[in-house]
Amino acid sequence: MRMWQVLGASVLAYSLAYGIARAEPDAVAAVPADVAKPAAATLDTGAPPEIMAVPSSPLAAALRQILSQTPAGLTERDTEERIAISAFYETRHGAPLWLDSGTLNAKADGLISEFSKAGEYGLDAADFAPPAGPPDGNPSDEANLAAIEMDLTLTAVKYARFARGGRIMHPAQDLSSYLDRAPQLMDPNLTLKELAATDDAGAYLRGLHPKHPQFEKLRQKYLAARGEVTYRKSTKPLSPEAKRLLANMEQWRWMPADMGDLYVWNNIPEYMLRVAKDGQIIHSERIVAGLVDKQTPIFSRPMRKIVFRPKWKIPESIKVREIWPSLVSGGGIMNRFGLRIETKDGQVVPTKSLNWAKEDIRNYEVIQPPGPHSILGNLKFSFPNPHTVYMHDTQDKYMFAASQRTYSHGCMRVRNPAKLAEVLLNADKGWDAAKIDELIKSGPLDNEVALDRKIPVHITYFTAWVDDDGTVKTFRDVYGHERRITQALQGKWSEINRGRDHLAPVVPDMAQALRPKVSPVRAANDKPFDFIAAVLGGGF
Repeated sequence: MRMWQVLGASVLAYSLAYGIARAEPDAVAAVPADVAKPAAATLDTGAPPEIMAVPSSPLAAALRQILSQTPAGLTERDTEERIAISAFYETRHGAPLWLDSGTLNAKADGLISEFSKAGEYGLDAADFAPPAGPPDGNPSDEANLAAIEMDLTLTAVKYARFARGGRIMHPAQDLSSYLDRAPQLMDPNLTLKELAATDDAGAYLRGLHPKHPQFEKLRQKYLAARGEVTYRKSTKPLSPEAKRLLANMEQWRWMPADMGDLYVWNNIPEYMLRVAKDGQIIHSERIVAGLVDKQTPIFSRPMRKIVFRPKWKIPESIKVREIWPSLVSGGGIMNRFGLRIETKDGQVVPTKSLNWAKEDIRNYEVIQPPGPHSILGNLKFSFPNPHTVYMHDTQDKYMFAASQRTYSHGCMRVRNPAKLAEVLLNADKGWDAAKIDELIKSGPLDNEVALDRKIPVHITYFTAWVDDDGTVKTFRDVYGHERRITQALQGKWSEINRGRDHLAPVVPDMAQALRPKVSPVRAANDKPFDFIAAVLGGGF
């Protein structure tokens, strides 16, 4: 009896139960050939790695033949996984992992069973269809068995990738440059080693999903939104609620497994900051985030220092787009807000001494010294990153009363930064509120206090959250990232509006510099503020 006949009954039953022959309309679709994602560049991998120079069996030789073929259109990750698989079977001398004496073993049964339950974790079972029999041409048993073995291995590795967020390999490229996240992928060599070592391949795959409590809470709400059975085999489209929950689950696949025993967490759609210690929230506060066209980026970096009475070095984008046009027109903004021009080595340059229609502002620094009118207020929390954003104080406290607090150029303003500094520096150095107050009122100017421990700062974009009582809280998709993630999970790559690349170099444009300015921006409470308040007062 051929292997495909042995598999036939179980595969047919699986297909009828879970509909693997067709994908659900709202399930994750493969990227069509004519809509290639930026991340899916085809690599010239050259000759495949040599494996099993002395095959120990006809099946090993058949496996070697399969692995010697390089399919077209492989991504970088595909190639990495195939190299790992080649090395894996080489160390086994071609011994199969999923077959015993020409039949599927118990490990394979557990694997296939877990594939069928992929929908329970927000994946799509259609992406993990088990082998469906031999190809046309009536190949030998060895070739058929090798194809089945390889199909199961490739599918298991793909499941591991998807469980860790690999359906969207490069969010910053594929969705938005502001989404500076990445799937938390496992080394495929480790995945294969652990699959070989375990007695329960299904439980192993299930354990690859995020362990964050919030992921599990969202998953349970997602299953409830889909219904008891429909998440497995219904062709009905996902509800808006289910799509939102699924998009938020996917973001947890991009989060570090260990967020830190002490960390700062800014959730942008909620406009809230929290400090967590040993898994418990010990402080929370309102924040202001970036404008819709100057967004606060989503990423994680360690906080390295807290600056008391800081000076403000204006970032390149604001120098070119906002300060330079004012200088070309006379530079009134400089005196009004106490700004100064410095060379790169710190020498002060009189503003009127240069012809700004010919000078390149990028060759200079624009500085606002510490003081009562400082845009940064009394405190700055620094966690170096390519986006040059941070958290800081502000003079404009009225903004914290608005429900949608998107006013800055990307930085996060903190309503009570002194309390945040106290919480963090108490944990780091044992400092109390009196010490913080002293440094704010009479400490050195631009006083950089280095942290003894690097405190992770996680800037997230969760639009759905499940409270301890089971209530689902939702927040407006103000930047459109939830929509982009949903479109990607549905395979609608061509419909994604990625927006501008905010990290692209900024080049001075004289025509733009001479263009008349638009009317003043108004805050949510209808309080008017002039050009500088809209630009500099918006922080950064």
